[in-house]
Amino acid sequence: MRTILCFGDSNTFGTNPEGGRHARDVRWPGRLQKLLGPDWYVIEEGMGGRTTVWEDPLEPGRRGIAALPIALASHKPLELVILSLGTNDCKGHFHASPKVIAKGAEELCKTVCRFDYGPWAKTPKILLVSPIHIGEKVESSPYVSFDKEAPAKSRALGALYQEVAKNYNCLFLDGSQAAEPSALDQLHMDAENHRSMAEAIYENIMKEF
Repeated sequence: MRTILCFGDSNTFGTNPEGGRHARDVRWPGRLQKLLGPDWYVIEEGMGGRTTVWEDPLEPGRRGIAALPIALASHKPLELVILSLGTNDCKGHFHASPKVIAKGAEELCKTVCRFDYGPWAKTPKILLVSPIHIGEKVESSPYVSFDKEAPAKSRALGALYQEVAKNYNCLFLDGSQAAEPSALDQLHMDAENHRSMAEAIYENIMKEF
C-alpha cells in the first residue's frame, strides 16, 4: 500500500465556511482517498492557522517547519508528501512578501528531502500545492489577521511556488487553478471546491504514478 501525507492548514483540515468542519468524505483528502482506491492510504495532517515557518503569537504552535519532521517520522514509509501551506503566511503581522513566503515553502521541501528516513524507508516524492487565492473582501471576514494586502500576496504565490517545485524536482499544482474560497469567509473552500481540489490533485498524482 502506498501512503500519502497531506500536510496543510485549515483547507486541508476542512474548515467549513458555514461553520465547523466538513465531513471526512467531503474534505479533499477524504475525496482523494476515494479516487485513489484501496491501494493507497491518505493521511490528513491539516491544522487551522498553520504557517510554513512562522511562530504566530496569536495562535501558538502552528509552525509547519516544526511539525513536519514529527509527521514524517510518525507516518513513514511515505510514497508522497503533499505540502499545502502559505495562506496564513499572508497575515498582516508577519509582514512577509510573496518571495519570503515562497522561501518558507522551500524550507518545507528541504525538510522532506533531507529528513533521515532510515535504511528501510525511501525519500518520498513531493507535491507542492500553492494556496488558493484569498478573497478580496477578507478584511470583512471574521479572520482579523488578514489585511488588505493579503489577497494580492496570495495571487503572487503560484508562480513563485512553481519555481520552488522546479528547483527541488517536486510535482506542482497551482491551487488557485483548482479551487477558490467561499464568499462567506473569503478563505475556506466549500464542498464543491474540495471536490475540484481533490480531482486536480488526483490527476497530478496519476501523471507521476
